[in-house]
Amino acid sequence: MIITRSPLRISLGGGGTDLPSYYQKHGGFLIAAAIDKYVYLTLHHTFVQELIIKYSQMERVHSIDEVKHPIIKAALQLLEIKNPYLEITSMADIPAGTGLGSSGSFTTALLKALHTHQKNLVHPEELAEQACHIELEMLQEPIGKQDQYIASYGGLTCFTFQTDGKVEAAPLKISEETLYNLEDNLLLFFTGYSRSASSILKEQNDKSKEDNQSMIDNLHYVKEMGFRSQRAFEEGDLHKFASIMNEHWLHKKKRSGAMSNSHIDDWYELAMQNGALGGKLIGAGGGGFLMFYAEEKIKLRHALREAGLKEVRFRFDFEGAKGIINS
Repeated sequence: MIITRSPLRISLGGGGTDLPSYYQKHGGFLIAAAIDKYVYLTLHHTFVQELIIKYSQMERVHSIDEVKHPIIKAALQLLEIKNPYLEITSMADIPAGTGLGSSGSFTTALLKALHTHQKNLVHPEELAEQACHIELEMLQEPIGKQDQYIASYGGLTCFTFQTDGKVEAAPLKISEETLYNLEDNLLLFFTGYSRSASSILKEQNDKSKEDNQSMIDNLHYVKEMGFRSQRAFEEGDLHKFASIMNEHWLHKKKRSGAMSNSHIDDWYELAMQNGALGGKLIGAGGGGFLMFYAEEKIKLRHALREAGLKEVRFRFDFEGAKGIINS
């Protein structure tokens, strides 16, 4: 029995500049943080040659070609697993489609389990690149590389996306006091809406490929805000970070009409009137989680709870994708 887990994530600046359609021409930069909410993957050796796959559905097949789950099928093909005697089961602390990078977390947890099964040691960089290869190249999803990389590395990490496709990862230089204050004062609230990141990001991806000047200028500005957020963290100025986060949300909404809706806008305004110093919708947009920075947390929690939103409390994860049982 092999059990792996991979963390979900929140974006702290520069989100959206990790799509190849943008960074291959202009370079990208963002800051992401892994949180202690996970996707879990169990892998068990079966007695007879078959694949039993359990997720929101169940598959029982005898060859990889018969597998319907696209990521599982691609991962088995990539690692050249020929004669499967495997039972694969996945579960998660937070459902998919909520903006916390669950697809990248699932892919890295799956790859980590399969590498463990094959007795391979795999570096976080290699794990992230393989996950990106599956989702962006094999499956042609119009998404970025943030989720796979932060799930692999964990921590609060700065990622630089080079025009040649290389990704540089470096820990965010943040003091212990600032880190604890950030962790205490960031709050996540579920909007009740789920959505497909691919469908939201496709519009950004298409416009970037077409060199749509409005989209390119927007992403240039977002990248610059990512650098400003990095400086704010390094200086220990979390009020400045909160202000930049609010600025980022206003610009993010300009990318697509599907980015927000009247309910999300109303909840955001309610939060800003009840102690939030800044906030944004996490992920591609259209639903998922609202994140706010607030020092008057009791007032904010009460207001959003009264509005019907559910809070999910979290801490940062510094381990990334890892095996937790191998027996």
